[in-house]
Amino acid sequence: MADFPLLERVDNRRETTWVAFFGEVKVVGFLAAPLAAINLSQFLIQTGSLMIVGHLDELSLSSTAIAVSLAAVTGFSVIIGMGTALETLCGQAYGAGQYQKFRNHIYTAIFCLLVVCLPITLLWINMGKLLVLIGQDPLISREAGNFMIWLIPGLIAYAFLQPLMKYFQMQVFVIPMLIFSWVTFCLHIPLCWVLVFKAGLKNLGGALAMSISYWLNVIFLALYMNFSPKCAKTRGVISMELFKGIRVFLHFAIPSAVMTCLSWWSFELIILLSGLLPNPELESSVLSVCFNTLTTVFTLACGIGSAGSTRVSNELGAGNPQAARLAAGAAIFLAIVGIIIVSMVLFTLRYVFGYAFSSEKEVVDYVAIMAPLVCISIILDAIQGVLSGIARGCGWQRIVAYMNLAAFYLCGNPAAVALGFWANMRGKGLWIGIQIGAFVQTLLLAIVMSHVNWKNQADEARERIFEG
Repeated sequence: MADFPLLERVDNRRETTWVAFFGEVKVVGFLAAPLAAINLSQFLIQTGSLMIVGHLDELSLSSTAIAVSLAAVTGFSVIIGMGTALETLCGQAYGAGQYQKFRNHIYTAIFCLLVVCLPITLLWINMGKLLVLIGQDPLISREAGNFMIWLIPGLIAYAFLQPLMKYFQMQVFVIPMLIFSWVTFCLHIPLCWVLVFKAGLKNLGGALAMSISYWLNVIFLALYMNFSPKCAKTRGVISMELFKGIRVFLHFAIPSAVMTCLSWWSFELIILLSGLLPNPELESSVLSVCFNTLTTVFTLACGIGSAGSTRVSNELGAGNPQAARLAAGAAIFLAIVGIIIVSMVLFTLRYVFGYAFSSEKEVVDYVAIMAPLVCISIILDAIQGVLSGIARGCGWQRIVAYMNLAAFYLCGNPAAVALGFWANMRGKGLWIGIQIGAFVQTLLLAIVMSHVNWKNQADEARERIFEG
């Protein structure tokens, strides 16, 4: 090799590149795993409440299921979506070492999200009456409306929780978040059981338990932020500076919310449409199983996407375009490998995993038929979840919002209606239709990401951070 110094340099460069890549894969993986576990714990708080309340009676189960779904669609999805704007603003500010700007973005986000809670609260207070007006069963509507009223404190807690979680995520302080989220979940289950069965609150106890649990998580994170020496450089007193950042925050938060909600709502719409099919009980049950499976597995993809967003935004803020590019590639690689393994396991268990949700053989057999489509959905959802995370790290929420609008509401949902009703494919047709939308979404994201000029992205990030 000494006779060919040029070849030796090329080989060393290649080796260095691959070592750097897999080193970044390791970094993203160690960040993604706790984030995925944190997302899962948040999901299980709602699911755990639903499962406990479900042991009361059929009315409690149906009204709580409707209330939890409506709360997610009309409230929590908006808060989560707006909160992801901090992955751009705080991630890039932290990467640039602008710690004062970093904490001001956090306080601005809390203020704005609390303001957004006001109209959502008014909507939730009147949700029972609105459900009756659109023709829902009066008894179920009243119970669902009362559940959502008792969940309002949880909504307010969520306005604090999401920015606090981004505060820790963007600094890669994920272990405290992981510990507090699972401690909260472990406390939530006995608390919910006591409030539902022992305190006599019945289904309302589930809502109160969720609200208390969200506030516990907020208190844990706030105490750690206030007293931990690790947070010394980024914490600070609340000042009038937070009002100066409202315009910048909303510039990213509104398209972030639209981006999140358009995708979320399209799947909820499919579940609602399944109730209009022949044998709606079977179709709705099977699609609910498929959707819950997809949502559970998506916590892994969401964790990798958030890790990719954190790494990309930190490196862009630090002015390291090549490092940001490497982080994006590592996140995509990790998502593809991880989600293919999960899909293979799910496909192998296709005749069994339906029993986790239902003991009815008809439902389980239908789920087995749907399993290959669910596996494809998991792969598409994982790739788009990671690509969306990278887009958030770059600050491309507005572009992705337009993509989601086109993918789901011009392609996916019309295709679902056509296949489900006109082609008489029923639930299978609805699912294939929405996955056409997911494929278009993933394709558009992949095309855009393949043309990213990382140097320009780093320059834009630095210009935004140091503006003024």
